Amino acid sequence: MPTPVLWVGIYLPILVNDAFADMSDAHRQLDGEASQAPLAVSVVLPVMDETDSLRQTVEVLLAENSNDISEILIVVCGKTTQPSMAVAEGLRARWPDLIRVRSQQRPFLGGAMRDAFEWSSGSHVLMMASDLETEPRSAKDLIAAARRNIDIVTATRWSSQDGFQGYDPLKYTLNWIFQILLRLLYRSKLSDFTFGFRIFRARWVKDVQWTELRHPFLLETILKPLRLGAQVMEIPTTWKARVEGESHNPFSQNFVYLRTALKIRFTPKEKMLRNKGLSY
Repeated sequence: MPTPVLWVGIYLPILVNDAFADMSDAHRQLDGEASQAPLAVSVVLPVMDETDSLRQTVEVLLAENSNDISEILIVVCGKTTQPSMAVAEGLRARWPDLIRVRSQQRPFLGGAMRDAFEWSSGSHVLMMASDLETEPRSAKDLIAAARRNIDIVTATRWSSQDGFQGYDPLKYTLNWIFQILLRLLYRSKLSDFTFGFRIFRARWVKDVQWTELRHPFLLETILKPLRLGAQVMEIPTTWKARVEGESHNPFSQNFVYLRTALKIRFTPKEKMLRNKGLSY
């Protein structure tokens, strides 16, 4: 009788092939031409110890998307360093009509994002990092795709061989396996569920009942909309390890992602909405 290891050796290649078959479906260009009218995008940038990378992120975003960005929300907290606060205030002084610096009320990364979702006033909300691990030059591609009236456009690191640069090999392998499991569990052709670089039509951040406070919130922001029937498209990007500051996502948090995925998969849809009168 085959051992468990042998069963994995036999069936894992089959599951992988099925999970990544027809990848073009997740990257599809939907029928119809993109609207040429500017969007009103609220950009959310949580900040802890980023300085030069924060400045570069904002400068690239405004240089390439000035017609579409209506506001940039720089979200700080009690642990944000003084150098980072100085950069944030300097950016607000340069663009006083566009940049707001707000102190988060809820704790942790997920709490910062949830606060910013409520503060946002644009037609779309762009969620990204301020440490250059989310490539700011990819923002224009996300915005361009959002013009096609797609609910959510999300970035993927898995569409090219150089999608990960400086990524820990163990985390890379675990991430790859987890993406496959998510594709099977949610019957989705998306390739990158865990990367928190995506743009939403505003109703998708306003109407959903968010619950996560830590880094698994990034996973929650794609899984709940998928369960509710959101139309999602992927855009390729490149992840590069941060060159300043420290990661605030401890390795142990990665194992909490599975709990979050299972909980959302079996949560009734009506409990995922803030207002019971909403219909999705």
